[in-house]
Amino acid sequence: MAQLVTERGRLSVNEISERFDVTTETVRRDLSVLERIGLVRRVHGGAVPASSLAVIESGLGERDQANTAEKERVAKAALEQLPPAGGTVLLDAGSTTGRFAQLLPRDHRLTIVTHAVPIAARLAGQPNIDLHLLPGRVRSTTQAAVGADTITALERLRVDVAFLGTNGITADHGLSTPDHDEAAAKRAMVGAARLVVCLTDSSKVGAEAAIRFATLEQVDVLVTDDGMASGDRETFEAAGPQVVIA
Repeated sequence: MAQLVTERGRLSVNEISERFDVTTETVRRDLSVLERIGLVRRVHGGAVPASSLAVIESGLGERDQANTAEKERVAKAALEQLPPAGGTVLLDAGSTTGRFAQLLPRDHRLTIVTHAVPIAARLAGQPNIDLHLLPGRVRSTTQAAVGADTITALERLRVDVAFLGTNGITADHGLSTPDHDEAAAKRAMVGAARLVVCLTDSSKVGAEAAIRFATLEQVDVLVTDDGMASGDRETFEAAGPQVVIA
């Protein structure tokens, strides 16, 4: 597996699963072992050679095409964490949070704050949504506002629930993302919320990006799919968050 990753430069979990005729859960577990012994480096949805020094971050369009069924289930399950009508919600940028925004009920009145341009465009004009778009520099990769203006605005906020995405999540490193500015915005979102909910498909479990923006203890609810290993679930729940399997 490590040799194939080295030859190809980058392989997805699904490609490895098909190539070796094993489950994606087995692939993720094996990649974690190979990373610990220094043979590969895990990235979003797959692995690159350990010698790769570049920080690889998938664009929003690419991520939206990966693990679509799992993300749909996660987004639907996360609807259970919405506050009562009239509540305030903070929505992070990302492919799974974008699906979550699409599924929001049209008869449930909410105030929604987001830094994600695609999510704001999707929700604009909905009569039950009081929409607020955060200021800042918009990154082309994630189409999300980041920077000092974004952080300042978030520091003034107090919302009922923040729904966050992540590029990786492990017991040791917590929730992480490759970009410093993106991590700073996510960190401020965690600080602005009474309840923190992380939406992630199981391909991110066991993966680590460079910058941590939250520990597991700072997450109240983790919503993921049934590809998560039972051992990981027990470890995560022992650290603090309730784990909801979609």
